[in-house]
Amino acid sequence: MKENFRFNIAYDGTRYYGWEHQPNIDMTIQGKLENVLARMVDAPVEVIGAGRTDAGVHARAMVANAFLETDLSEEEIRDYMNRYLPDDICINEVKRAGDRFHSRYNALGKTYCYTCYVGATKPVFDRKYVYVLEQAPDVEKMRLGAEYLMGEHDFASFCSNPRMKKSTVRKVDQIDIRQKGDYLVLTFHGTGFLQHMVRILTGTLLEVGFGKRTPESMAELIEAKNRALAGPTAPAQGLCMMQVDYH
Repeated sequence: MKENFRFNIAYDGTRYYGWEHQPNIDMTIQGKLENVLARMVDAPVEVIGAGRTDAGVHARAMVANAFLETDLSEEEIRDYMNRYLPDDICINEVKRAGDRFHSRYNALGKTYCYTCYVGATKPVFDRKYVYVLEQAPDVEKMRLGAEYLMGEHDFASFCSNPRMKKSTVRKVDQIDIRQKGDYLVLTFHGTGFLQHMVRILTGTLLEVGFGKRTPESMAELIEAKNRALAGPTAPAQGLCMMQVDYH
């Protein structure tokens, strides 16, 4: 009989075309997971992720689930997957879950972290995981701008999908911006995020930090519901999914 298993997954997204499997593209996170699990149980497997990270985006704790028919223990499943998955994907934990657990629909909130590098030299060993800035932005102005973005709003101005049929209303309850040495770290927590939303929020807040727009203009951007008026989409490599919340 099939049982529902919950996975906690870390991955370096550099080589991948994002989470979601795509036709004729082997290099997706979901595709790699499904291939290994299908080999393990000798049957097709569908892996459901808590979110769909974009190409080049990383995760420290993506959550996914899949129904499997297997006699293996949770630890044996974890070890089997880690043996056959590429070195840039790791299964941190495998747990049995109730039949009704759905990694995406049951998620209550998500935390993303975006890291910029503002040092004078090159971040040789972190270059795949940071956005290198040519100058340091004004962090205090960025924080003032972020205050306008917190709460429940229509974030259509910060969504890269112009054909979005579902609601673009989301609740962002934390935007923490702090500099730690040569690194500027933006942490976002909310109920959910639209396509490229965290990267567009980051690109727009950086423009505030560079004096290209005022903190107060964030309120106008929300009202405008127009992606063309917001800032650029920050590069993928600086973004990492940190946590998914459940009951």
